[in-house]
Amino acid sequence: MLEHKKIRSLDDYFVDLNGRQSREVYFYRINGYTEKIGDFIKKYYDTARKAGVVIEGKIPNPGEKNLAYYSEIMGMDFQMNPSFISNGLKKWLPRMNDLQRQNVADSIYDSLDSMRRNGKTENMLKNAYIKFMCWLYYKFERIVNQLGANELPKILYEGDISNYELMLISILSNAGSDVVLLQYHGDAGYLKSDPASVLSDDLQMERMTAFPEGYCLKKVREAIQNDFEKERLYGSLPSVNNCTNAWIDGKGFEDIKKSVLTRGTDPRFFYNCFYRINGAEDKLTYANELFQLQLELKNAGRKMVIVNGEIERPTPDEIAEIRRRNYAKTDQLIMDLSTNIKYPANLELQKIMHKTFVDILLAESGKEGDNLNRLTSKAVYLLCWLKRYLPFLFSNWKMPEIGCFIHMGGCQNENEALFLRFLARLPVDVVILCPNRNVPCQLTDPLLYELNYEESLTMDRYPEESSQVKMGTVAYHAERELDTLMYQDTGMYRNMQYGKANIISLQTMYEEIKILWDQELKYRPDFSVVDGVVNIPVIFAKVSGVKDGHTAGYWTSVKELVTEDTVVIKRAPYIEPMAPNPMKMYAAEFLKNGKLQRNKIKAHPKYPYGILREDIQEMILDKMQLLIDQKLIKGIGENGMEYTVIAQILNLPKEILRLIQKFDLTRKNPKLIYINTSETVISLEDSILTVFLHLMGFDIVFFVPTGYQSIEKYFNGQLMEEHQIGEYKYDLQVPDLNSISFNNTRHTWRDKFFKRGN
Repeated sequence: MLEHKKIRSLDDYFVDLNGRQSREVYFYRINGYTEKIGDFIKKYYDTARKAGVVIEGKIPNPGEKNLAYYSEIMGMDFQMNPSFISNGLKKWLPRMNDLQRQNVADSIYDSLDSMRRNGKTENMLKNAYIKFMCWLYYKFERIVNQLGANELPKILYEGDISNYELMLISILSNAGSDVVLLQYHGDAGYLKSDPASVLSDDLQMERMTAFPEGYCLKKVREAIQNDFEKERLYGSLPSVNNCTNAWIDGKGFEDIKKSVLTRGTDPRFFYNCFYRINGAEDKLTYANELFQLQLELKNAGRKMVIVNGEIERPTPDEIAEIRRRNYAKTDQLIMDLSTNIKYPANLELQKIMHKTFVDILLAESGKEGDNLNRLTSKAVYLLCWLKRYLPFLFSNWKMPEIGCFIHMGGCQNENEALFLRFLARLPVDVVILCPNRNVPCQLTDPLLYELNYEESLTMDRYPEESSQVKMGTVAYHAERELDTLMYQDTGMYRNMQYGKANIISLQTMYEEIKILWDQELKYRPDFSVVDGVVNIPVIFAKVSGVKDGHTAGYWTSVKELVTEDTVVIKRAPYIEPMAPNPMKMYAAEFLKNGKLQRNKIKAHPKYPYGILREDIQEMILDKMQLLIDQKLIKGIGENGMEYTVIAQILNLPKEILRLIQKFDLTRKNPKLIYINTSETVISLEDSILTVFLHLMGFDIVFFVPTGYQSIEKYFNGQLMEEHQIGEYKYDLQVPDLNSISFNNTRHTWRDKFFKRGN
């Protein structure tokens, strides 16, 4: 029999018998957990699964069929002597060699003898013997011929072990097997069978805690399977890895300019940095510092990409180049999409990109859960952008070259942030410049090093040419600081402070329209500014009928809503269906796969809005895209209606365009009053116009005294709120609103109080 010895480290379990200090085996109980123990259990489980026995729960007692077969082969005789036991083993387990059989027989005899000394009867000894023999045959037959071999078999038992189970496993341990007991509930149950811990040792390690909630071998199996799947995903690993930021001095631009040859010398790593620099050390010299930085990088032969603002989204053509399918599992998705990463010019770089892609997506899959569509979308964005910038950052790459990717402005969406995290693990310095400290950046990453300066300034573009370097005066920057103090989260706003807006349709009483109509937007309910986007509460309503049938009062109520920024339409249609539209012939060029081709629109020689402020142009295109995406006009996506929408929005009347240009998103918004007293249905062009202006933030009220559904024909769904205010009136003529005097119809409370009766 072999000796029980104590281990010096958990790795001793995996040393062959010939490599151990003596002919020794190990039998340990594990009652607590550390990460190291967790790794050991995974490895030990995998070994026991291949060359041993894993017991999850109790060893089942021999059943009737088991006992019947034993009786048929062995009979039911029993003698309490080693020779009888040895002969029985030879017949019952013929694959054991003589030494193994002798060791097991002696160990069984010792166990039974111990029972006899403790007062057990002959019949009880016989029952125990038969139980041991059945268990050896039905549970441990695969290892009995390996007992005491150079590669010792492993037994892993999970749970609270019983007295007889402990005796048999101790028998096998003595005969030449390593054993581990996993006891999630502690040692109390075990010590009832072995109070002095004679048969096994209790594993003691530093910083042991209770097993994690729900820990079990099933979870271990899943973890091993996951590790195997990951190994399949990664394939051949690169010979070099990133050493990101470990070498930097925290000096910002000086670190970025540092020669790659002086960053580190270990050939197993490439040395890159991942910086976010918030604010400016000196706003007066900041632009010149940036200009000098890119000059020095170019002079050093460093490959460089500079992106101003948001990274342009992948085009439909770029997306079409990414080979992909529908996926049922995360690993299937990652394995398939990673085949899009090909760089035959340098296989080592291809391995680096492949490994990083897998790392990033595995981490991201934990956030997305089972949402494979979102994960696929993120992966496609990564691959599109990688292919776009690959030639500029990695052409003819070789170790230890490091390119530089500069992102001017913080990341404004999760796809951008994910791409920069991906790039930062490649041989590239990734630098995010956020000179305006008031604009947040969405990126977070444990590798990221942040450098914060107190001073803040607005700079939208990186000064790549000397002509682009703009130096602000002290007074200029002082004014920008005042902007921050006065207009950041104070409820005060400077002129034209914001360029993006979302609309919120207000649900009101009819009487509230007059109250809200001429009110500044910032005082309306639900107005807010979130991440630089203004949420505008607007009115979009239809007023049907005439209050009390009183037409004079009706026209006065309309007149009361006319402000200097109000367009009044007195008859339908405002835009005739057959009116010439020079943009119609080009509309089909401006839409592809449901997405506006913004660059193509802006570059077109007939594009009419190039004279508008840039933020207004972007807002017009944003709302046009939104109108198409939400299919707010019937026929969009079905009969080419989207092209009519594009043509109409790109041909707005001049008076409306001027109102859009002067619209300050935090002050009073432009208005549209549309009066339709006839039976004429407003034109498709009018419908497109009014829905678009609603999305742009106009207050819009339709006055329809007839109550007819002369407005809604082309609207897709209930877009407006309708107010029924009185009886329907027909064939009304719209008066000259300028000639209506409020004094004719308004009475003070004194007039009403002292009014004489008839």
